[in-house]
Amino acid sequence: MALPYIPDIFCNVNATKGTPAKEAVKKATAKKAATKSTKKAMSTKHKDALAQGRTEGRIIRMYLEIVEANKPKRGRKRTADSITKRLAAIQKELTTADAIVKLRLTQERMNLTAELATKQLGSDFAKLENQFVKIAAVYSQRNGITYSAWQEMGVQPNVLKRAGINREEL
Repeated sequence: MALPYIPDIFCNVNATKGTPAKEAVKKATAKKAATKSTKKAMSTKHKDALAQGRTEGRIIRMYLEIVEANKPKRGRKRTADSITKRLAAIQKELTTADAIVKLRLTQERMNLTAELATKQLGSDFAKLENQFVKIAAVYSQRNGITYSAWQEMGVQPNVLKRAGINREEL
């Protein structure tokens, strides 16, 4: 049984340096390399717009994270004074407690210390909220974010009103 004839152009065994197939591959790779090097640099205006978008995104993200972390919880709200009093009581209880109670009190102390630290950051929250108010309307327009979406994320209606985001828009 004889094998069918296959032209040399399709066989790597007989391919030599100057075959048309190899030349076509060389031209294609050279063309790709040439198109990659001719990309235009970004304009200063474009770079500034990207930087502004990153800054706005960072402010929005930080504000939403703080809003989510400080969502109202059920029950009486704790004040800084009540937290401080409870921390003092825990310190006294730790001296006489058994191992399991010490473990629970230690965890409660850690939780209260963290809560007290967030309560003392109130001025930072106000500053961040003011930054949010300045950029939220523009950010909403550019990204197609509605009043309802902001509200569902926990942003209060009075903050949205200050930012100029209305229920009717979008």
